[in-house]
Amino acid sequence: MAVRTFKDSEFSKWARGENVTDAMLCKAMTEIESALIDARLGGFVIKKRIAAPGRGKSGSYRTIIAYRQGARLFFRYGFAKNERENVTPRERKALIRLGDDYMSVTNATLAKLIERGDLEEVECDEPNP
Repeated sequence: MAVRTFKDSEFSKWARGENVTDAMLCKAMTEIESALIDARLGGFVIKKRIAAPGRGKSGSYRTIIAYRQGARLFFRYGFAKNERENVTPRERKALIRLGDDYMSVTNATLAKLIERGDLEEVECDEPNP
């Protein structure tokens, strides 16, 4: 079964502004499922680099993701490496709490969040996005 992949409304807005496509997010999800992550931040929260178009990963974007292997993945926060180095300890704690919340919601609640526009499901059905 494929990992259900989501982006919240704030992340989606950021991604559009930075030209981060769903195909790029699907590629990141595939790498994450293969245990290719950059850091575990605690709880269900990880950090993953995503390459900007025409650039490598090291100087591109950092994403903060709530993730449960084989189940759900939520893109929560993104930033360019040249904008900031990392999240603050306070942001990290809040992201961990939110990650825990996302992992405990039911499918019915997920459907409501999608319907309200708080979440958007990313379709990653292609074998090599």
